[in-house]
Parts: sequence; C-alpha cells; structure tokens
Amino acid sequence: MFKRRKKERMSGSERVRAARRRSQSGRYIADINIRGVALLTAVFVILLATVILCVKRVIKPVNAAGEINTESTVDIANEKLKKHISIDEVDITGMKMAEAKSAIKRVYPWKMKLHTDNNDSLELSNILDKKLDKLLSEIYSDIDKANTHYDISFDDGDIEEMVNEAKKKWDIPPQNGSISGFNKETKSFTYTHESDGFLIDENRLKGDLKSFTDRKDFQADILVVRNEAKPSVTEVSAKEKYKVIGTFTTKTTDNKDRNTNISLASEALDGLIIKPGEEFSFNNTTGNRTEERGYRPAGAYVNGVLSEEPGGGVCQVSSTLYNAVIFAGLTTTERHAHSYEPTYVTPGEDAMVSYDGYAGPDMKFVNTCDTAIAIRAVLTGQTLTCSIIGIPILEDGVSIEMESKKIADLDPPSPEYIEDKSLKRGKEVVISEPKKGSRWATTYIVKKNGSIIKEEPFHNSTYRGKPAKIKVNSQSETTSTPKSSVETSIEDTKGVKSDESLSKKNTETTSESTVEKIPTSDVLKNEVSKTEESIKPKESVEETVEKLTTEADTVDETVQKPED
Repeated sequence: MFKRRKKERMSGSERVRAARRRSQSGRYIADINIRGVALLTAVFVILLATVILCVKRVIKPVNAAGEINTESTVDIANEKLKKHISIDEVDITGMKMAEAKSAIKRVYPWKMKLHTDNNDSLELSNILDKKLDKLLSEIYSDIDKANTHYDISFDDGDIEEMVNEAKKKWDIPPQNGSISGFNKETKSFTYTHESDGFLIDENRLKGDLKSFTDRKDFQADILVVRNEAKPSVTEVSAKEKYKVIGTFTTKTTDNKDRNTNISLASEALDGLIIKPGEEFSFNNTTGNRTEERGYRPAGAYVNGVLSEEPGGGVCQVSSTLYNAVIFAGLTTTERHAHSYEPTYVTPGEDAMVSYDGYAGPDMKFVNTCDTAIAIRAVLTGQTLTCSIIGIPILEDGVSIEMESKKIADLDPPSPEYIEDKSLKRGKEVVISEPKKGSRWATTYIVKKNGSIIKEEPFHNSTYRGKPAKIKVNSQSETTSTPKSSVETSIEDTKGVKSDESLSKKNTETTSESTVEKIPTSDVLKNEVSKTEESIKPKESVEETVEKLTTEADTVDETVQKPED
C-alpha cells in the first residue's frame, strides 16, 4: 500500500525520467550479452582453426605401400619453406617441394651401376629418389620449424637392398649331390651329380657401395667380383649320408576296404622327393579320394553320424607321416586333430585330413634341409610305416619327442534314442554305452644323449564324446490285449535314464497288468517264443553297430565333410 501511494504521488516528469533509466539499463545489459557471445564465438573459431591445423600437420597421407604420398599432399606440395633449410649442399629455402627435389637431383644425379669382369652390367634401382620423397615430406609437413640442415645418408638396409639386386642377377648357387628320384620297381633311389657355382663377393660389394654413397658419388660404376663356389655334398657322399632321419609305425584293422584306402594313399606318397624349401601337402599329393580312383567306402563319421565313405582310413597315413616328420626335426605348417579320439596313435599326436577341392583340412610341412628329402610309406599286412629319408639336420645325439597328456574329461552328448517298433512298449535296449570327450596337451621335447635340453608346449587337441545309443519303442498302447508280467518290465539301461514319457507309460502298463487275468502256461510259452524271435534281430543289430563303432574309432570325422 505504501509503495502504491508513493508511486501515485510521482509527478509526470519523474515518471518519464524513470522510464528512461529503465530503457538505458536494458540496452546496456543487451549490449553486454551481445559482446559476450561474440567473444565466445571468436575464441571457439580460434580453437577450431588451431585443431584443424594441428591435425593437418600430424596426419600425413600415405600410399598403399605405407610410404608418405607426396602426390596427394596438395597443400604441403604447394607450400614454400619460410625458414632456412638445406639438404647437404643444397639450399631449398623458399622452394616448393617439387622445386626442392629437382634442385637436389641436379646436384646429386643417380646413375649408379654395377658390372662384372665380362662386362655384364646392372643399373641399380634409384634408392635416392625414395629417400628424398620421404625426407621432403617430413620437412614440408612443418614449414615453420627452425633453421635446419639435413644430410643424405644410406643405412645398412639400403646397402643390403642394392647387394640383393646384384645377387639376384649374378649368383649361381652350387648344386649338391642329392637324392633325385625313386624307382618303385626296384625300390631304390637315384641321385644327381654335384655342380660348381658362382657367388658374388658380398662383403667387398657392401664396402664399395658404402664408400661411394658416403661420398655422395651416385654415378659410380662398381666392379662386382664373383667367386667359384664348391658344393658341400657330392653325389658319392650323398649316397653315404642319406639315411632314415624320422620314422613311425602304426597298426591297422582287418577291414579290407579300409586297408585298401590306406594302401592307395601310401603308394601316392612312397618315393616322393621334396626339394629344399618346398612345402608338402597331403591333399595335393594324394588328390581326391574317390571310388573312381580306386578308393573304397569304409567307416567314417559325417556330422557325427557313422557312415561308409570312400577313402575312409587314410587319416592313419597322414597321422603316421606326421609323427615321422616331427621326429625328423622338420617344421609342420598345418595339422588338425580329429573330432573323436584316434586309436592308432596317442590322442594329440594325430593329423586329420579331408579332401575338399584341395581346400579341406590338410597335413603340411616344409623341407627345411639344405638338400632334398624323400618319403617312404609302406603297408605290409596290417603294419603301416612312414619314414623321412634325408641327410640328418639334427646334431649327433639329438632327438625329438612328443608327449601328450589328457588335461580334461568332457561330458558325452545326450543319449540318442532309436525307435524300434519290434520292442515292447516302453522297453529300452542299450546298443552302445556313452563315451566321454577329452582335451589333450602335447609337449615338444628335445633331448641330447637321453637328457632333456628343451621342452615347450606344442599344441592342444579337443575330442568330442559319443552319446549312448538306445533302442526304444515309444508308441502308445492302442489295444487291450492282456499283457504278461514279463512284458511290463523295463530293462535296466546300466545308468542311462529313460525319459519322463517312457516312465509314465511304464506306470500305466504296470497298473493295467495288475487287474488283468494271469495268462495260462500255454499263453506264456507263446509269449516267450515271440520274445525270443524279437530278440534275434535285435542282437544282430547290436553286433553290427558294435562292429561299425569299433572300426569308426580308427577312421576319421569332420563336422561338414567326412574325414578320410
């Protein structure tokens, strides 16, 4: 009330002055706000420009080879150096990148050549050009840097690159006397005669190249000296030095078809010559294992299901060879474990193969010897032996071993139920017991004179378990024919539990039989006779499955394609 009365007593002139003061105050506040926004905007723009400039200078375009791409660095290429910069005796201050490179190349033209005593020559690749591109890109990425002087220098890698060019053109390595072929009729090897070679004097050439590049004499014509090189192994000594350097033997089953497949794969390998540095492939050597090529259907797993597949069993050949390769001291480049534990070798020391246009799982190794090696693979009766023939690469007294240990048991899959209408309702018959899976760890061991000198983890292998196979008749009761007490019992499944529905059916059947009349002795005899007849085919199936399962343990399996 007081304020209102006071306001009402203000004169007209006073009210005008008050309004002016309020207007001036509002304009002042608005002016301050505008100036603040402008100041913040300016600061933001400056910070953004600084960040962009830093990013441009830090990020340098590169080409596919990982080198700085000067052609795509348009901004850098067009920049002129503001500070005093020189490369050796060339001042490139104020020049653009292309101008600087041209100026340096005028002072240091590249025409370096090599020649031999018979006037055979080689123009070396222009390493200077690549070095200048890299150096100039670094310089022009920071044109505001302080005055700097740079030197053109060649490191050991540059010298080695030029020497390798010369070696590629003029080196003729000596040829050792070596194993070269195998006569399958006489079961004997043939050998090649040794020959001399010529090799450049690397140390001398490196010294000359270093001397000329240090002096910036990039137009030098350097003499390359070549020396005669004698082979280290003659034909005569090769015949004496070649021996079995790795061998392994496994036992096959009495399955004729499977042994036929093993024999065919062994014949494909027997006598094969592998040159130094060459990689061996089991699939490439044997080719596709088809019936057209003589391979027979034999037990194999396809997606975990037992079936007859052409070539079943050849994994025993690849696994036997794998062990021989390891014992010889050679280097394997591909090896796969089976899906299920093998029986012919220790789990963890197998090598599964499966042909799929040469792209399936394979067993491969490289000949790391200085001379050729050969493979012998022979099946005699039920004994398979694979050997590596070569000049020993291990020192005297040194041997290689593998040691595999089970590190875990894996639970088997759930039981597989096979419907069999010949069985009584609710009855179960175990065809095969479940088998646990496992995980194995293999150790690579090097011994000298029987004592371990090196021991290291080699690989781990995991094998799947096998489910119990149970025959069962799960069909519901559809007639009211009297049941004997013999029919209403469920056979003990030795620890494998029947499912809930079967247990329920069993309870219903037992309840029904307790209120029905007891059959006469004649009826019981007839029932027993029928039961015996139903058992006969069941026993035949069990024997067949057991036989196939036993054979399958010695063959191979893959998830998508049968392992051979």
